Amino acid sequence: MIVIKFILITVLLYIFLQDFKDREVYWFLFPIVGILTGFLHFNEVLREVFLLTLIYNILFVLFIFMLTLLYIKLKLKEKFSHVFGYGDLLFFIAITFSFSTFSFIVLFVMSLIFSLSLHIILKNKSSHSSVPLAGYMSLFFLSTYLAYWMGIVDSLYRI
Repeated sequence: MIVIKFILITVLLYIFLQDFKDREVYWFLFPIVGILTGFLHFNEVLREVFLLTLIYNILFVLFIFMLTLLYIKLKLKEKFSHVFGYGDLLFFIAITFSFSTFSFIVLFVMSLIFSLSLHIILKNKSSHSSVPLAGYMSLFFLSTYLAYWMGIVDSLYRI
């Protein structure tokens, strides 16, 4: 289990560094995140609970994605790829495997608030105008997992 956690920490950190520096992330890192977080989640709950929460989490991400797509098309009148990175979408999908539905929704929203706050603080230090959303979110989820593994957070899976 320690190896899984170490690999997850490494991959999430690498996503953050790569996205922050280059605004590009290797696509194969996202399935690794999904598999590792899914494995950790699966080992904490019953199989039926895991599958049900996975369905709910996917539906939640699909709902958020559709709202974002509608906003981009109707309000911004831009191409999707000019506003929202495909890596961000892949990260959204990857983390659907990670937590129980209530925890997932709370952490997802908190990660977006964290990302916005961090971007406001760091935007003057970057030459890019875009937001490294997958990178910021990976940093947030990395911190969340570390807090859980160190006993600071009681449970990520049973809410």
